[in-house]
Amino acid sequence: MTKTITSRTGKVLKHAKTHATTPKSNSKPKHVYSADYQKTRLQEDEAYLSNSNVKAFIDAIGDAEGGDYNLKYGGIKGKAHDKWAFTDFSTHPGVGYDGKTTAAGRYQINKETWSEIGAKVGLIDFSPHTQDILAVEILRTIGVIDTIQSGDISSALSTASGRWAALPQGKGLAGRYKQPYVTYEKFSSSYQGYGGKVN
Repeated sequence: MTKTITSRTGKVLKHAKTHATTPKSNSKPKHVYSADYQKTRLQEDEAYLSNSNVKAFIDAIGDAEGGDYNLKYGGIKGKAHDKWAFTDFSTHPGVGYDGKTTAAGRYQINKETWSEIGAKVGLIDFSPHTQDILAVEILRTIGVIDTIQSGDISSALSTASGRWAALPQGKGLAGRYKQPYVTYEKFSSSYQGYGGKVN
């Protein structure tokens, strides 16, 4: 039973609803990275991005996902006056056409990933260059960046297809999810068209 509390003036006070600082539904621990760590990590990502195989690989991911730097989920690359296009790159643009999915940009990065991965390198906007860096950081996080640099794209796809549904799992293999995906041959052709070398 709730105890009644009366003010000095005799008025009965009612309890306000309270909530925890971190709701149980969102109680995943948040990592805090030092400025030095973020700076070093970003410099490393910039170096990886300058590698021709890495840049070609993320470009081919962008082609497979069918997005563009300025499109939310549901946007169509090249469509004039697309209602799912955005012009504000100061932050993640949020949900797309279904009102739920937050995948956006060239690599269809959702808001949670943008927040989590962006924190590792101190990124807070959603500019085209930031999107490129985020794609590189994701590839580092899942442990395939060295494989990509060596030109072994089939092995890299085996893991990367777990992050990007539009990717095949490797040579002669389908995508990982029950969603449209590009064939290995199409991905490889796109990758090589961007200057990537296959080992």
